[in-house]
Amino acid sequence: METTQQGDPKSLYPTPPFKKQDQEPPGQSKLMDPYPDHGEYSYKGNKLLQGMVVVITGADSGIGKATAIAMAREGADIIIGFKEDIEQEDADDTADWVRKAGREAILFKGDIRQESICQQLIEMVVGKFKKIDVLINNAAYQMSYKKIEDISAEEWNKTFEVNLSAMFYLTKHAKPHLRTGGSIINTTSVNAYDPNPTLLPYAASKAAIQNFTSNLAQQFLEEGLGIRVNAVAPGPVWTPLIPSTIPDHEKFGANTPMGRPGQPAEIAPVYVFLASAAASYISGATIPVTGGRITI
Repeated sequence: METTQQGDPKSLYPTPPFKKQDQEPPGQSKLMDPYPDHGEYSYKGNKLLQGMVVVITGADSGIGKATAIAMAREGADIIIGFKEDIEQEDADDTADWVRKAGREAILFKGDIRQESICQQLIEMVVGKFKKIDVLINNAAYQMSYKKIEDISAEEWNKTFEVNLSAMFYLTKHAKPHLRTGGSIINTTSVNAYDPNPTLLPYAASKAAIQNFTSNLAQQFLEEGLGIRVNAVAPGPVWTPLIPSTIPDHEKFGANTPMGRPGQPAEIAPVYVFLASAAASYISGATIPVTGGRITI
């Protein structure tokens, strides 16, 4: 795979402070300054995933969008999962980039907190393609709170439903259709290692994803399925979730040794690697992409 520029990683992309740019959740890419880099003009594929069918939740924007573009250029057909009408424009743009790569793009809008919606998504994919090669559980939800007393039970449950329960539902229903040699890739976070105290529900859910990933990987291998399960732990990444959920986003990413947030285009190649034959001996692992933040 071939991606962005070479050079000092600290200076490859914009550094904070950024201008104040509050949005309503879940946010839109077009309102962001600087606009996120999803690899639209830099990622070059090498047929690493030729003919594969890849399901990506949260693929309208951010890491999911960049991964969809990269995997399409590697030869995969992409199912683009997203939730709300406000995300439609971003999702349509993702689909356009996938189609420009010569691959099929299927849009699926639905609230994956509901098991029935997850089942519908999987049934739609299998009905069209007869298989699933890669499931990327990437959709996530977060909000910032200063104190635990500020977090309602509804808010706590919503965070875990989006970040963890949906992952369970989709994996459960996809399992019978994942081919031998296929894989599941879950998005966790640097917050699983180094939690931000203002993101208590989010950080806790991301830590749970670590356990789910390693546990499921062992289970699948013991069953002899030939399906690998891994995770990616991004650090701070410049996506619409940031100006719509983090009040002090002007300094977002400044707490990394690189002094800036990552761009989605810098995270997507890790998903490509884990989905490819190059990662055939990797299962139950989490790959950190954190701008130098420590994950041990």
